[in-house]
Amino acid sequence: MCRREGAKLFLKGTRCDTPKCAFERRESPPGMSSFRRGKVTDYALHLREKQKVKKHYGVLERQFRRYFKQAERAKGNTGEVLMSLLERRLDNVVCRLGFGQSLAQARLLVSHGHVTINDRRVDVPSYLTRPGDAIKVKGRPKSIALVQANLEQTDRDVPDFLSRIDGPQPEGHVLRLPEAADVSVPVQTQLIVELCSK
Repeated sequence: MCRREGAKLFLKGTRCDTPKCAFERRESPPGMSSFRRGKVTDYALHLREKQKVKKHYGVLERQFRRYFKQAERAKGNTGEVLMSLLERRLDNVVCRLGFGQSLAQARLLVSHGHVTINDRRVDVPSYLTRPGDAIKVKGRPKSIALVQANLEQTDRDVPDFLSRIDGPQPEGHVLRLPEAADVSVPVQTQLIVELCSK
């Protein structure tokens, strides 16, 4: 998927930081022919940008359309609001805090009930976090051991809109709404807005 989109999407957790990463070894798109024929159309550029964002956040088309409609109704730049909504998803926040090595693992942590928000169990990966939310690992020994192991293996930095407190029961806080600089994947939001507005 990373080779298809031409960017590293960090879909395989810590493997993406090692020389085993498929994108590092072969940056050409997948398929039998390693070269592209002809000129890439405008529609193809727009579609690839949208697909890159969908694959990175693990969102299906219907969910993505729903987020886009929500971003259109909100005040401000539609593209920036869309990326802010995707960054606020609980599974993404858990991954960015380092509790999960990849977004897929973070989604499993949330859906299996290993994480609480403001001391309430939330098992919906698409839950939108708000500033002031406290994301804690559940007090069970299995949950704490799982997250501690992930924190030891993952050495990615925590973004500015989040803060993490390491300790016997790891905890994270949402300090503010994410901005364009906090987005974890390089994306041209204007191309997505132009495609979805048709």
